[in-house]
Amino acid sequence: MEKKTFCAGASFDELIAIDNFEAGTTFFSGFAKVINACRVVDKLIIGRVQGKAVGGGVGIASAVDYCFATTKADVKLSELAVGIGPFVVGPAVERKIGLSAMSELAIDATAWRSAQWAKEKGLYTEVFDTIEAMDAAIDTLASRLAQSNPEAMAALKRIFWQGTEHWDTLLTERAGISGRLVLSEFTRNAIHAFKTK
Repeated sequence: MEKKTFCAGASFDELIAIDNFEAGTTFFSGFAKVINACRVVDKLIIGRVQGKAVGGGVGIASAVDYCFATTKADVKLSELAVGIGPFVVGPAVERKIGLSAMSELAIDATAWRSAQWAKEKGLYTEVFDTIEAMDAAIDTLASRLAQSNPEAMAALKRIFWQGTEHWDTLLTERAGISGRLVLSEFTRNAIHAFKTK
């Protein structure tokens, strides 16, 4: 069975359950930990996005080193539409696609962008019509990488992520922004409105 969604981001039920700043910061720090883990591991990470990516899903796709996708892998940063913003995933998204494209996604928070748009902006490296074709390309690249010098790949990884050494602190600070905003009356009302659609 083909899954239509790669990652839908944070669950509305989980967001509504947050009842204090510490819990909010802890919740959003989960996304920070995933992005930072991708950043610091000395292995190259290949992404496989078979369906739509929203919010944190766009962050994950941005945090991998080489990302394959299908034509069904549309993207959206919907955070502003529910009263927060893509604060935690923003640095990874901006690093991958640039400030202009990230701003486009963040500001027009209800609009989907196609997988082809994401490829043109640099989020996806290759886009395939079918999951099978994507998986074959992933297998080919992974086999080639398995034959490559691990030290060279680790050195490349460090170069690719140069200038992000402060992200442990930055992403935690950003989690705090989201943790505060998720408690606001505006955000709570926006989430309830989305849940009843």
